[in-house]
Amino acid sequence: MQLHVRYEGDDDPEKCTARKLARFDLVELHRSDRATPYGIVLNPHAERALSPADRERSDRLVALDCSWESAGEALFSMAGEHRALPYLVAANPVNFGRPFRLTTVEALAAGSVILGEREHAESILSKFRWGHTFLELNEEPLRRYAACEDSSEIVAVQGEYLDRGSES
Repeated sequence: MQLHVRYEGDDDPEKCTARKLARFDLVELHRSDRATPYGIVLNPHAERALSPADRERSDRLVALDCSWESAGEALFSMAGEHRALPYLVAANPVNFGRPFRLTTVEALAAGSVILGEREHAESILSKFRWGHTFLELNEEPLRRYAACEDSSEIVAVQGEYLDRGSES
């Protein structure tokens, strides 16, 4: 699976997971929508959830790297199959334990696991001290999501985690 990042460059360069992955040649950074190749675009505003069924759509996974403050719908104008990641919890030091507040590397790793590329996810996360924690915190949901057939099954499994959170 090829990993691509539409890079906005508005985060602290020292904390930017996409830039670090690019330094290791694990992702390709793109500065414009036109330069970003067609693929499965991880978009939190997408109407469909990413599922293993998307694997046949493309061998490219595309993430947008920007600050959470500017991550509005308008930024997700890249061509591709837009899919939302299901419920997962961040392990990065800035948003640790917060649902849906993933870094670029966490989003790409989650997408890779769901699409059947767990070793690829482990490889990119290994570049971060806290990377293994992401897989540990999300072990059960990632395993369950990867076993789903399609987006509707993903949404059903996600609903169980969201229901648990609302009970607390």
